[in-house]
Amino acid sequence: MRPHSRSLLVVVACALALPAAAPGQVRPGIEVLLSDSVGLIVGKRVALLTNQTGVDRLGRRDIDLLRGTPGVHLTVILSPEHGLRGLEDRPGLPDAVDSATGLPIYSLYGGTPLPAVAALDSVDLLLVDLQDVGARYYSYPPTAVLLMEEAARRGKPVVVLDRPNPLGGVAVQGNVAPPHAVERVGDFLPIPMRHGMTMGELARLANDVLGIHARLTVVPAVGWHRAMYYDDTGLPWVRPSPNLPNLESAIHYPGVCLFEATNLSVGRGTVMPFQVVGAPWLDTGAVLPRLRGGGRWAQQGLTGVEVSGVTFTPKAPTDAKYDGVELPGIRLRVTDRRRYDATRTAVLLLAAIRAVHPDSLRFDGARFDRLAAGGELRRATLAGQAPDGVWRAWDGPLAAFRRLRIKYLLY
Repeated sequence: MRPHSRSLLVVVACALALPAAAPGQVRPGIEVLLSDSVGLIVGKRVALLTNQTGVDRLGRRDIDLLRGTPGVHLTVILSPEHGLRGLEDRPGLPDAVDSATGLPIYSLYGGTPLPAVAALDSVDLLLVDLQDVGARYYSYPPTAVLLMEEAARRGKPVVVLDRPNPLGGVAVQGNVAPPHAVERVGDFLPIPMRHGMTMGELARLANDVLGIHARLTVVPAVGWHRAMYYDDTGLPWVRPSPNLPNLESAIHYPGVCLFEATNLSVGRGTVMPFQVVGAPWLDTGAVLPRLRGGGRWAQQGLTGVEVSGVTFTPKAPTDAKYDGVELPGIRLRVTDRRRYDATRTAVLLLAAIRAVHPDSLRFDGARFDRLAAGGELRRATLAGQAPDGVWRAWDGPLAAFRRLRIKYLLY
C-alpha cells in the first residue's frame, strides 16, 4: 500500500517527527498507517473508534495526528467502554464533545445507539484503534465487531490499526466460547479466555466466522512477533482501563476476572487489581495448604505463579465490594509467565475456596456463566469436581481453536 505521492509521504513523515524505532521496538498501526499507508485515508472523511490507548510511540493521540495529516478529514469520534480518556468505570456513558478539537464523541457504551448515529452516513471510512488485553472478557473487540457490522450495513470500509497483544500471541488457554452473533457491547467472540490474538486478527476472525463480510483492512503493528509480551515491545504501557495499571495485572486477568462474578474482591480500589482475591470470611491459613497440597493437579495449576497470604483494603472500589474493609486475601505473583496459565489457577482457586468455605462462597450465576461461557465451570465447582477434570474438558475445543485461528494470524 503506497501513499498517493512521494511529496505527500515526505510531508507526513515530517509531521510525525518520530525517532527511528529502536531495535526490537514495535511501531503501532497508527504510525504504519501515516508513514507507509496514508493513501488509505487521504481524501476521505473518517470516523475513528478509539480511546486513551490510541497513541503513537510518543504518546500523541490518533485524533491529533489524523487532524494534522494533509488531506485527511476526521469528522467523528466513537468511544468504547470507559470513555475516550479511559477514566470511567461505570455503565451508561453519554455522548460528549472532545474539548481539544470540538469533534463529537459518540459513546458506544450508553450513548446514541450505533444504528442511529446519523453522522456515520457522511463518512467514507471507519478507523479502529484500541488496545486489547488478550482476554475474552474484554469489551473492546466486541465493540469493534459491532462497528464492523454497522459499517457493512452502511457499505463503509473499515480499517483496523493493529497493536500488540500484551500477553503475547503464543499461549491459548481456558475454555472456548461457543460461536454466536455479537449483539451488543460486552458479548463475547467464539474464542478462549486467553486467545493469543491481536485486535486486527480478531477482527479478521469475526468478519469471517460471524459472517459480517465488512470491507476490512488491517494495518499491522510492525516489529511485533508472537513471543513478545508488552514489555518486550519498547512501547509505554497505557492503562487499557482503570483497573489494569500494569502488565502483571493483565497477565492474571484471563483467570482472576472470573472472581468478579463471586462475592470475593479482586483488588479493585487497590494498587494490585486482579493480583489478589479476598473477602472478610476467607481463611487463607486453610485455603493456601489446600492449594499447594493437591498433588499433580495442584502443581499444574500453580506452574509459573507464587501464591501467598496478604491483607488489603479496597478504597472506593468500582465494584462496590468491601469498601474500606481490611480483607484477608491470596496474592498471586508471576514467576514464569511463559508457563503460567491464569485460567487453570483460577479454577484451582475456586475449587480450594469452595472446599474450605462451602457456605460462604457465592456466585452471581448469570454473570459468572456469561464470563465462563456457560454453566459448566460453576456447576463443577459447586459439585467439588477436581480441577484437572475441568481442564481436560477444555483440551478438544482449544485444539480446534488453534487450528481455526491459523488462517487469521498476521504475525
